[in-house]
Amino acid sequence: MNFNYASELLDLCKKNNLPISEVMIRRELANTDNTREEVIQKMTKSLNIMKKAVKTPLEAPIKTMGGLIGGEEKKLIYRLNEGKTLSGSLTTKALAYALGVLEVNTSMGIIVAAPTAGAAGVVPGLLLALQEEFNLSDECVLNGLFNASAIGYLLMRNASVAGAEAGCQAEVGSASAMAAAAAVEMMGGTPEQCMYAASTALQNLLGLVCDPVVGLVEVPCQARNGIGTTNSLICAEMALAGITNIIPLDEMIDCMYSVGKNMPSELRETALGGCAKTPTGCSKCYLVK
Repeated sequence: MNFNYASELLDLCKKNNLPISEVMIRRELANTDNTREEVIQKMTKSLNIMKKAVKTPLEAPIKTMGGLIGGEEKKLIYRLNEGKTLSGSLTTKALAYALGVLEVNTSMGIIVAAPTAGAAGVVPGLLLALQEEFNLSDECVLNGLFNASAIGYLLMRNASVAGAEAGCQAEVGSASAMAAAAAVEMMGGTPEQCMYAASTALQNLLGLVCDPVVGLVEVPCQARNGIGTTNSLICAEMALAGITNIIPLDEMIDCMYSVGKNMPSELRETALGGCAKTPTGCSKCYLVK
C-alpha cells in the first residue's frame, strides 16, 4: 500500500475504508522489513520522548544555548493553574507544551523532529494537550502520530520542510498541517476532513519567513511554534465542523513550495533578514562570537 500524493492517500482511505493512520502503518509495512509490532514500538518511542519533552521545563530551569528564551512554559502553566487564562485550558496547555519543547531543543535536550527540530513543539503540543483534556488513550495519540507522519511524508516528498529552502512556512507551517490533520482523526474526523484541516493550516501560514535571531532556534522560533499549534487547533475545529477548503492539499503543498523558492535568501534561515536584521536582533550577535 503506497501513495505519493494526498489524492492517492485519500483514494486508499476511501477504497479500503481506513483512516489515514492505518494506511500509513501499512505503507511502512510494505516498504520496510519491520513487523507491525516493531512499527508501533518505534512510534511509541517517539511518543514517550514527546511526553518527556513537554514536561521537562516544568521540573527544573533550563539554560538554552543563547539564553534568549527560558521559563515560558512554566509561566503559561502557572497562569492556567491560577485560572487566569484568556484562551481556555486546551489552547493554553497546547501553547505551553509547544513552547516547552523548544526550550528543551535549544538546551540540547532530546526532542522528536516533527518534522524538524525548529518546529518540534507543534505536534506534541497539540496532541498531548488533546490527550489530557479529553482523556484519550496512548493508542489514539499513536494513531494521530501516524496520521501526522503521512502528511509530513507528502510535504517532504513533494515540497520541503526545511526553513533554509522554503522559509518557516515549510517548518512550522508543515508541522501545523501535520498536527491539524492528526487532531481531526483523533477526534473522530474523516480522512477528507483531515485533508481540509492540513490544507487550511498551510494556507494560514503561507509566506512565513525563517529569520532566527543570531541564527539560533530561539527567537522568533519558539513563539512561532505557539502560532503553529494554535493554528492547528483552529483548523481542526473548522474541519470537524464541516468547513471545507476549496484548495486541495496537493495544490497547497505545491503552492507553499513555490512561495518558498521565491523568497529572498535573506528570509530563509540565514539570519540576514527579518527579525534577525532588527537593531535588537543584531545587538545579540555577541552570543555567537
